[in-house]
Amino acid sequence: MEIHNFELNALSGEPVNFSKYNGKILVIVNVASKCGFTPQYKDLEELHKKYRDQGVEVLGFPCNQFGKQEPGNHQEIQEFCELNYGVSFQMFEKIDVNGANASPLYDYLKNSAPGLLGSKSIKWNFTKFLVDRSGAVIKRFGSNDSVAKIEKEIKKIL
Repeated sequence: MEIHNFELNALSGEPVNFSKYNGKILVIVNVASKCGFTPQYKDLEELHKKYRDQGVEVLGFPCNQFGKQEPGNHQEIQEFCELNYGVSFQMFEKIDVNGANASPLYDYLKNSAPGLLGSKSIKWNFTKFLVDRSGAVIKRFGSNDSVAKIEKEIKKIL
């Protein structure tokens, strides 16, 4: 399985086939509306606007597995992101990133770029994965890693 073979639903419920991202650099992040890291939405949106014309896409995946910090339904999540952070990057339906019901996309990401000490699990909201234009997962960033740190890595592969 490679990243461009996945298909997941957008917040609107419409399926998004990842083949549309072939040749793009992706920043894939599990997000939450009621987290201490939620202000990263602002930086992720700025990153998206700054680099989208160069083929960089930010993909947001709401997840309620960490402290129940994403309790909203799809409409509430969409409204929160638009009203508070002007999010224009692609947001997807709420998923699990760990456990028996984890999205196959996240199983793929975790296996491709393990965390500290080889850990496969996602530790918290706003864990970020950087995927190059060929679809290879090249790096995992933790919740504390700033978007500026990711931007440095993006510049290397642009």
